[in-house]
Amino acid sequence: MIDHADVQTAAARVAGHVRRTPVLEVDPAPLAPAARMWLKLELTQHTGSFKPRGAFNHILAARDEGRLPEAGIVAPSGGNAGLAFAYAAAQVGAHAEVYVPETAPAMKVARLRALGAAVVQVGTRYAEAQDAATKRAADTGALFCHAYDLPEVCAGQGTLGLEIAEQTAGEVDTVLLAVGGGGLMAGVATALEGQAQVIGVEPEGIPTLERALHAGRPVDVDVSSIAADSLGATRLGEIAFSVATRTGVRPVLVSEEAIIEARQFIWDEYRLAIEHGTATAVAALRTNAYTPSPTERVMVVLCGANTPPTTLAT
Repeated sequence: MIDHADVQTAAARVAGHVRRTPVLEVDPAPLAPAARMWLKLELTQHTGSFKPRGAFNHILAARDEGRLPEAGIVAPSGGNAGLAFAYAAAQVGAHAEVYVPETAPAMKVARLRALGAAVVQVGTRYAEAQDAATKRAADTGALFCHAYDLPEVCAGQGTLGLEIAEQTAGEVDTVLLAVGGGGLMAGVATALEGQAQVIGVEPEGIPTLERALHAGRPVDVDVSSIAADSLGATRLGEIAFSVATRTGVRPVLVSEEAIIEARQFIWDEYRLAIEHGTATAVAALRTNAYTPSPTERVMVVLCGANTPPTTLAT
C-alpha cells in the first residue's frame, strides 16, 4: 500500500531527474461533451513514457539507503519500464540488465542497448521475462526492479498526479489513463485521492483491472491485444488492486478497433505519435465507453510514445 505522503516523498526525491511534462488544453468536442479537457503530455518524459518517475524513485531510494549493490539492477519489462530503469541506472552509474519478451518491439530493444543495458529476451509474454529476471536478481544479488508492483515505483508514478493537480489548479474532476499492471493508476489515484476520480482504461483483450475487481483479488488473464507491448501484464499488481479498491477506480474496456482509431485520431488532430497502449485512454472517450457529464473537467494522460510513426497514416 502507498499513501499521499509516499508520493510527496517521491516528488522530492526525483526532482531534477524527471521532466515536469506539459499539459495541453483542447477543445472537448471531438472527444466528449465535457466542460474542459486537457491532455497530459507525459509522452515527452525521458525515454518516451511515464516510467522514469518510478524507476528513479526506486533506484535513488536504494542508493541513498545503501541498498544499491555493485551488481546493479535487474528489471523485467515489456519495453518501457526497461528503458526507464536502464536510463535511471545509467544516470547513477549502475549496471542494468533488462529482461524482455522475444515479442518486444525491435525499436525498444535497440534503445535499451543504446542506453548501455544488457538485454536478455525470454519467452513471448511479460510474465516469462519477469520470472527469469526474478531468478537472475536472486542469483546475482542485483536490485530487483519490478515494472509496477513495488511501493517506490508506484509512488514515483504518482508524481504525475501531483503535477496534474498543480497544472489545473485543482480543477480536474476526472483522469483517464491506461492500465496494464496498474503502477501508473495506483500512483495517480493515490496522489489525487479525495480530489478527482480515476478511470482505468484497458483493452478488452487484457482486462487485468476489470477482472481483479470482479474477483476481489488480482487474477491471471489471457493477453491478446495490439497494446500488449506496453499493457501486457498478465495480472494487476497487488498495490494497484489495493489502491483501486480504496479509492474507487472505475474500469473501462475498449476494443482493438477503438484503440487503433484513437491512436490515428491523436495523430491527425494534434500531430502526436502515441503508443497503442496510450491510445486506450483516448478510445474510452471516442467510443463513449466513458461519457463525462457536460460539466465535467477531464484530463487524459498520454503516457507513452515509443511507437513506430511509420504505422500512422499521414
